[in-house]
Amino acid sequence: MSPDTRTSQTIRVCSLEDISLGQSKGADINGHRVFFVRQADRVVAYHNRCPHLGIDLEWLDDQFLDADGQFIQCAMHGALFLIDSGLCISGPCQDQSLSPIPCHIIEGDVFIELAPS
Repeated sequence: MSPDTRTSQTIRVCSLEDISLGQSKGADINGHRVFFVRQADRVVAYHNRCPHLGIDLEWLDDQFLDADGQFIQCAMHGALFLIDSGLCISGPCQDQSLSPIPCHIIEGDVFIELAPS
């Protein structure tokens, strides 16, 4: 068995200013459907896939948060996820989690680490 030579790829996504404070933004990056949530000078990233049905979380572009902006919400069945951890706290996938993507801010730009497809 040969060693696994696949490595993650660092990708610049956007400027921090492109994601409004307390808002979310979706993207398709190298075939990966992902989304970002900005809180102050921190951004978290997840794969855009509900653990319950495997569908995209939003019905409208860039609308991943509940009305109060406190939780990530699945538009299909209303499941609520903690922004910091992706853990579902309410809905049919309770105690399951969104799949996180390592995300970093470097000199005002947002970068993610994606594994090869």
